[in-house]
This record gives sequence, structure tokens and C-alpha cells, in this order.
Amino acid sequence: MQPKSQHHQDLFEKHIHEVATVTMQNGGVAFKLDTRQFMPPMNVWEFPKYPSKTVILPPEVDLIQELKKFISVNEQFLREPDCWLGTWVHPQTHDFYLDITTGCKDLEEARQMAMEVSEHDGRRIVAIYNSKQKKTIYL
Repeated sequence: MQPKSQHHQDLFEKHIHEVATVTMQNGGVAFKLDTRQFMPPMNVWEFPKYPSKTVILPPEVDLIQELKKFISVNEQFLREPDCWLGTWVHPQTHDFYLDITTGCKDLEEARQMAMEVSEHDGRRIVAIYNSKQKKTIYL
């Protein structure tokens, strides 16, 4: 039997591989670090809670390594109750976006929150997304 820490590390590796695979297949994913589960489509308007921490990577990177690095650097934020790991593949450039995602059910409230966070964090949020409705609203 493996030591507990090795077992957790193996599980972590397995989930990172799944996140990378689903991101490449579906163009993005929402993953809750605490529960290690993919989040189902939600009727919530999603956007980066900390846009200055968003990482934009070229398509030729090793996504698994970059996910590990992103999670390691941002783990405390990803474990906040209202946050999850968000990945997205830009349809035109194929760049990978990794961010600390949050959301709000009300569209206008989400739009306002995203604009305030953009200003406060010094990095513009260009859009909010509703995974249940499969709609993107550009700001």
C-alpha cells in the first residue's frame, strides 16, 4: 500500500491529466479543487475573480505542467468557497487561459462585479460566460 501522501499525489496527477484532456476536447472546463470534481454547467455568470492572476499560454505549452504550476501558485485562492479553476481555449488563437473563476446568478450584478474587479485588479475582463446557457457576454 502506498503512503497516504503518495496516494494523494497520484490522485492529483490523475485529475490534472483529466483537466488538461477535457480542456483540449471541450475548449474549457470548471474544476473545483477542494472536491476534485468537474463542475456541471451552471446558470451562473462566470468571470475571473482575480484577473491579474489569469495566465495566458501559447498552444504549444505543456498544459499539464502549466496547470500544476498555476495550481501551486494559486492554491489558496482556488480553495476559496466561491472559486474554482477555470480553463478556456481561445477559439481564434488557441491560447490557453487559466484563471481563478467565480460567478454570480444575476447578469447585471455579474457584469458590474466583473467591471469592478477589472478596475481594482488592473487587468480588463473582456467577457463573462454562462455555461448552462452557453452564452458569452462581452464587456
